[in-house]
Amino acid sequence: MTVKHFSVTYDKVNDRGTFSPGDTLSGTVTVVTNKETKVQCLVVKAKGKAMVAWNEQKGPTVMVHSDKKIYFYFEHIIVQDKQMGNGTEIIGPGRNVYQFSFVLPNTDMPSSFKGKWGHITYSVRAQLTQSLWLVHKAKAEVPFLSKSEFPFASKSEIIIIGLQVGKQQGKAMGVTVDVVNSSARRVVPQFFLCEKQTFAAQSKIKVHGKDVFFGTGDPVPAESRGTITKVLSIPPQLPPTFFNCCMMKLEYRLKITLDVPFVRDQVIKIPLVILLGSPRPHQQKPKKSIWFKKFLS
Repeated sequence: MTVKHFSVTYDKVNDRGTFSPGDTLSGTVTVVTNKETKVQCLVVKAKGKAMVAWNEQKGPTVMVHSDKKIYFYFEHIIVQDKQMGNGTEIIGPGRNVYQFSFVLPNTDMPSSFKGKWGHITYSVRAQLTQSLWLVHKAKAEVPFLSKSEFPFASKSEIIIIGLQVGKQQGKAMGVTVDVVNSSARRVVPQFFLCEKQTFAAQSKIKVHGKDVFFGTGDPVPAESRGTITKVLSIPPQLPPTFFNCCMMKLEYRLKITLDVPFVRDQVIKIPLVILLGSPRPHQQKPKKSIWFKKFLS
């Protein structure tokens, strides 16, 4: 083994370490050898893709639903022999560093995402081929952030949250709930963040959902009315809302329920859009009040 180290790295274009459409993805491929080494090819590739896949059991048959979309694919050959794979090119001993550069397409592409049954990934890969049986590979995932506008106008009531980029904290959101309790029991409001991942492949839809419990508000006594304000902290690691992928989408909702013994919970859900950074000035302002107007006696 003459190759002691093989890696690929990219240069950051901003403090966040993210890339967007139109950015230049550049970096280096590093090869460290202990002597002169014959190689067939050294190539670096950049790719952006979305992929979904899941299994569905139908009796004794297992059906696989899958789909894939390539957003871009670039390939740059750094070293290649001229003898059709005979390994005639030479890499010198020691540390060898090779530069590469790709301009990402300035088109609408979704942000990086890893979900239950699908993912959207952007990566740069390098491959050094010494022979048919001796191939070295290196990979670096590239965090990608979309520039797409979200369809805010399609929602009559919406809450927009901007997560702080590059900080280890989420965004606090104050929610005020007015509860008219005309029952003979006290009621307790509960707050949840609902995440909904939707995947599509071969005319089939698969949905994965989960609820994150935020906590409870102060109880409202029987035959009374109360106003409860709850400050909710959005987890900073949540991926942002997106709709601009033909095979998957990610949505959030704020869910508020009234916990009442022996009675089915009363529920209100409001769409919640999570962005990286602060909301743009032209976007709608968050709703501050949520009403439970009716309740069982």
